[in-house]
Amino acid sequence: MAENEKKLETERGGISVDVEHIFPIIKKWLYSEKEIFLREIVSNACDAVTKLRRLVSLGEARDLTEADPRIRVILDKDAKTITVTDNGIGMTEEELRKYICQIALSGALEFIEKYESKDGGAEDSGIIGHFGLGFYSAFMVSERVELLTRSYTGAPMLHWDCTEDGDYEIEEADDSDGLVGDYGTAVIMHVSSEGEEFLSAYKLREVLDKYCAFMPVEIYFEDTAEEEKDGDKKDEPKPVNDVHPLWQKNPSECTDEEYRDFYRKVFHDYKEPLFWIHLRADYPLNFKGILYFPRIGNEYESLEGQVKLFYNQVFVAENIKEVIPEYLLMLKGVLDCPELPLNVSRSYLQNSAYVSKISTHIVKKVSDKLTGMFSTDRPAYEKIWRDLKTFVEYGCMRDRKFYDRVKGAILCELCDGKFVTVDEYLEAAKEKHEGKIYYATDKTVQSKYISLFAAEGIDVVLFDKIVDTQFITTVETADPDKKVKFIRVDAEVGDALSDGEGEKNEEVEKIFREIVGEKTKITFEKLKNAGTPAILNISEESRRLDDLMKLYAMGGEDMPGMASVEETLILNSGNALIGKIGTLAGTDRELAAKIAGHVYKLSLISQRQLTGEELCAFLDDSYALLEKL
Repeated sequence: MAENEKKLETERGGISVDVEHIFPIIKKWLYSEKEIFLREIVSNACDAVTKLRRLVSLGEARDLTEADPRIRVILDKDAKTITVTDNGIGMTEEELRKYICQIALSGALEFIEKYESKDGGAEDSGIIGHFGLGFYSAFMVSERVELLTRSYTGAPMLHWDCTEDGDYEIEEADDSDGLVGDYGTAVIMHVSSEGEEFLSAYKLREVLDKYCAFMPVEIYFEDTAEEEKDGDKKDEPKPVNDVHPLWQKNPSECTDEEYRDFYRKVFHDYKEPLFWIHLRADYPLNFKGILYFPRIGNEYESLEGQVKLFYNQVFVAENIKEVIPEYLLMLKGVLDCPELPLNVSRSYLQNSAYVSKISTHIVKKVSDKLTGMFSTDRPAYEKIWRDLKTFVEYGCMRDRKFYDRVKGAILCELCDGKFVTVDEYLEAAKEKHEGKIYYATDKTVQSKYISLFAAEGIDVVLFDKIVDTQFITTVETADPDKKVKFIRVDAEVGDALSDGEGEKNEEVEKIFREIVGEKTKITFEKLKNAGTPAILNISEESRRLDDLMKLYAMGGEDMPGMASVEETLILNSGNALIGKIGTLAGTDRELAAKIAGHVYKLSLISQRQLTGEELCAFLDDSYALLEKL
């Protein structure tokens, strides 16, 4: 320093009269997310390094001999301090006064009134990031904060010292006062009793891993207690972050193994993902990311995914429902959206046109991926369809545009294990049952019906998940021109299984009426399968309504009563046993009734599981009939 240059005298002051109670507000509103302070301070350090890099690239900063850009996070448990240092751009006296000594608040009083009148927390208020308060998040865990800084311009080093009351001192500092390197900034946080949980190396590493794992500047963590314990034995320090995360690379530069490794590292899921989508959207969206379709172990496993939102490689939040459509929330992945503010609020996301466009873009890319896999490698696509089916069907139910994009790649699994599309099934059904798709919901319980259809060369689709039976309504209504109708195998006989109306026997009908009651309809058909004496059918429409009512009830909604299903008992007039019941009706009505009751119970068994009372009655009737042999 030149002799005639006036040295800065120690100056004392207060942050701002208008916002003298801003610190208590920070502590109050951000208490539930105190750990965010480290993200803010490290992010500031990262920005300082990035700015310096930019100046160097523009030729405005020359002859800098500093080592590689880096950030150090130092824990000194004995001194109760956490220090964050960087070798970035640093600050001059003017910049220190502008950015630190005063909080640039336009409408400061309105700001305080707004947040002091609320009862919410940081998640709703989003104070950090508003009005340049990021640096002051340090006071969430500190009773006092020191700042050492020297500008890359060579201006004098400055020391700023502030208490949690907002009273500060600013003075010039000597080179020996602790700043590492020729320029940069060090933030020294003297941790208060309320923040002592962060005087733990494990806790700080956990926070760094959560928020700073992919920041673009190398971050090194140092624990002075560990250094003292290790003595002179020191390994080469390694950064705690990856400055070149996979989503920042071009997809052509990434291998399948790198994608899998990244998935395991970030989500700690060692089941291999089904597939992934590498997103790189340029102007005007400008965001990058990788989305994974996870492999679900069983249908009872949680379908909740984990999509992490980043801002220029800084972690912001996860599972942001406004960015990812609800029906894709089972995805796992990362999205880096530099056009979003670092501290984004729910209300902002809900009303942002940018966010809406991101969501639309993601839906399109997922649709393109599904249709692309179906078109280019159908065998591989069929192998993972069971894992995809629930996701895709639910998405189609929630978003008609999504359905329109992927409908050609939606598969139906047949009961024999083969896969067909809706169009392929309908094409094959033209001659025997045009416009109708027969399906089963339980291969075991409905095996008799399936075998009847199989005997006639008719394929049956297997829909064995709850969402399946709701999804078919979407297909029926979304393409009215196709006039497709889904019919469960126990809902209709029709031309597929019947040669027409059978000869009616009034005595046989009376006997069965006494058994089934008045609610069940009785008809006579001449079934193509002569060996089947009777079939119990349930109306497709009434059963669907009943299923829907049950779903509402499962959701906790108060329902006035379940819908009554319409049952029809179809007696096969061409069956010998039905003929024998007619013969016995005039000679041994009691035996005829027992045989009829047995036939009805057999039709129930082929349609559903018997109740305990029904099973006991069925066994008793069986034993009684056997005694007559």
